[in-house]
Amino acid sequence: MAPPSSSSSRAWGSLTPSLSPWIIDAMASQGFTRMTPVQASAIPLFMAHKDVVVEAVTGSGKTLSFLIPVVEKLLRLEEPLKKHHIGAIIISPTRELASQIYQVLLSLLEFHQPSAAAIHPPEEDAPRPKAASSTLKIVPQLLLGGSTSPAEDLSSFLKKSPNVLVSTPGRLLELLSSPHVHCPQSSFEMLVLDEADRLLDLGFKEDLQRILRHLPKQRRTGLFSASISEAVDQIVRVGLRNPVKVAVKVKGGGGAEDKRTPASLQMTYLTTPPSQKFSILKRILSTVQPTPQKTIFFVSTCSSVDYLAMILPIILGDEFLLVPLHGKHPANVRQKNFTRFTTSTTPSILLTTDVASRGLDIPSVDLVVQIDPPSDPKTFIHRCGRAGRAGRRGLSIVLLHPGREEDYVSFLEVRKTPVTPFSLPEAGSDVDAAVATQAIRAVILQDRAIHDKAQKAFVSWLRSYSKHQASSIFRVADLDWEALGKAWGLLRLPKMPELRNFTGDRTLGVINDWDNFSYKDKQREKNGGWRWKNLLAEMDKKLKKKEFKKARKDKERWEKLPDEEKQKVLETERMVEEIRAKNEQRRLAKVADKDKTLDDAGDNSDSFEGFD
Repeated sequence: MAPPSSSSSRAWGSLTPSLSPWIIDAMASQGFTRMTPVQASAIPLFMAHKDVVVEAVTGSGKTLSFLIPVVEKLLRLEEPLKKHHIGAIIISPTRELASQIYQVLLSLLEFHQPSAAAIHPPEEDAPRPKAASSTLKIVPQLLLGGSTSPAEDLSSFLKKSPNVLVSTPGRLLELLSSPHVHCPQSSFEMLVLDEADRLLDLGFKEDLQRILRHLPKQRRTGLFSASISEAVDQIVRVGLRNPVKVAVKVKGGGGAEDKRTPASLQMTYLTTPPSQKFSILKRILSTVQPTPQKTIFFVSTCSSVDYLAMILPIILGDEFLLVPLHGKHPANVRQKNFTRFTTSTTPSILLTTDVASRGLDIPSVDLVVQIDPPSDPKTFIHRCGRAGRAGRRGLSIVLLHPGREEDYVSFLEVRKTPVTPFSLPEAGSDVDAAVATQAIRAVILQDRAIHDKAQKAFVSWLRSYSKHQASSIFRVADLDWEALGKAWGLLRLPKMPELRNFTGDRTLGVINDWDNFSYKDKQREKNGGWRWKNLLAEMDKKLKKKEFKKARKDKERWEKLPDEEKQKVLETERMVEEIRAKNEQRRLAKVADKDKTLDDAGDNSDSFEGFD
């Protein structure tokens, strides 16, 4: 089903069935003057007792598309739900996304007086308003692994008797397993699976199947996702009954196109030498005008985030607030850093892994820079989609090294994700790169612990690079080790299997007194840095275990794919190889033409024509 095209049909008061007046007031008060296309399509269907499968670009307003029907449904019941009975459940793949959904729900319920009073009870000694037991209201509860224990969640449930749960899969399953939690057919109304494809990507399929067994079959189910994969289709067949499918597509200048990114988003690439991998970031930030207030830098590993959070401020200066975020941070640190970024009133940069590429509602992101191209092409789209949300103009830049990595542009084009060159008024310079390297090394030399972080980050980055899905484009054998080592500010290249045949300068031109290179932490200095001595061996062991598991899962996934899907994958691989071969032929032809021109000119050409 396509969304309504007329803007006049997207007034909040035009829906059938109609919305409650307080919800229309809430939307106006929050600045939402009109529905987005996905809201105009999904809300009336979900309110009209239909199962829905909604596929829409990121930032299109999916959250209100399911929250409003859930709220309307529960507030239109003939009588309130019984104590400890659940009316609706919303499942999210990550803690951050679940928290955001919960906050949006709370902001909506502030406009419904009975619900607001239940959510914010008066102090113990304050006079309590007398509310009739028959008053319908929404009482939500947020369930997150890592922030509270299952026992604490159950205690809160028994005390507050919520009728709507917003949760990640694992913690929800634990609560539903309690005999005190009830989801009978007479009470339970709606189930929402948000970012359904990522729920499955993160390995929650078994948890979802077990959750479904706790819920009555006679229910309304909404599945919301940026893409509908074969795995999501399986959930649709098992968990939904005759669903109505809503696909929101972007209209470009040439008419309707099957795009998965907002039309207001400009997707670009920038080719830069490995030595300028990080120094070029300052030039990008100064080129984009007006100065981006909210920027996201994506890198491939958690270790990279930890190390770059220490060195990027040296390169970028103090004009930007740099906030790190990755999946290995404790839950309270993740929430604290995320809030710090979203509430900052000065130009801010979120330095993150793909934990922030999906679902998180980060308002007003102006710029996305993919320092490391993602391994999964789908992730490329989701990263880009952090900018240009809800009609706001945004810019995305992916950084590529010259040579074979430039084939990534053609690779994306095959995937129907075209990118255009990003132009810098002045190209990055080797002088900038050398100054940045010198500044980073000066900081590293003050504490061997930072050196260890740099080595660990570089190793983890390389391991990630070596596992890129487009392995014919991103090849370890083509890397310029010395240039990359200097860009990372390394004092020497780490000992690792990938460098076994490297014959260059492992010291990267650095003369260092390693015997007296000490740790600021006296206890660590006393232990002689024992952690680092065994780090590479531990990483190798973990890597082999991961690769074995991945190979087994890939094999199982391939065997389960329908023949048609297998054919598509093989065809894409064939096209990529053809593109790579053609690009290589063009490159060799250019080199041959340049050599022939020089031979023809001989010694008679003494005019300067520029450097190669």
